[in-house]
Amino acid sequence: MANAPIILVPGFWLGAWAWDEVAEALRADGHQVTALTLPGLESPEADRSAITLSDHVDAIVDAVRAADAPVVLVVHSASGFSGYAASDRVPERIASVVYVDTAPGKGALDPDFKGAEKPLVWEDIEKEENLDGLTDEQKETFRRRAVPVPGGVLRESIELTNDARRDIPSTVIATGYTSEQYKGYARDHPEWSFLAGIPELRNVAWVDLPTSHWPMWSRPMEVAAIISEVAKTPAPAAR
Repeated sequence: MANAPIILVPGFWLGAWAWDEVAEALRADGHQVTALTLPGLESPEADRSAITLSDHVDAIVDAVRAADAPVVLVVHSASGFSGYAASDRVPERIASVVYVDTAPGKGALDPDFKGAEKPLVWEDIEKEENLDGLTDEQKETFRRRAVPVPGGVLRESIELTNDARRDIPSTVIATGYTSEQYKGYARDHPEWSFLAGIPELRNVAWVDLPTSHWPMWSRPMEVAAIISEVAKTPAPAAR
């Protein structure tokens, strides 16, 4: 049985390049891999003025539909929102979802965000995020290649209507926080939109991989191995 195709979706400020090491390892293991750059994240000069979360969902859905078999959809950080919405649109085309230090998000990321775009502010990253295991060179590459996120992506909320999304086999790779912290926060803070989909999942596995919030850089071989194992798992019967 052939391995499921893999689609890699990066989080805020990143393009397909963020997955280079993971994608290389997966291809060396015989997998068909597509890494996405979401609309508005192509370059600092890209026109982001009209880009919304729906555009990001559409880009993921288009990539899923273009694959020759149901895919393993891998989402990182804020793309937990667009990835979960895509799973609502085409659950029959998604064999599994892998959430890389993220979760199925519901609602708007930041409905009160006023700006046209959200640039990377490194001082905020240092204060708020786990940077364990990242080299100085990786941090510098992140700062240099970061592209502002379209403001419309933060403000829009996508209505989810297809219950079949809840049955898609899902794996959460917990890196910046432990799996128990994820579960506890989701239980105790239902108002946190970025964790709101966790209680909905009916078929979820948890993997603890202590490292940075960007494990595709700090522990790329381990991340690739987890994704590879998911892609080799036989797809469930059609939903």
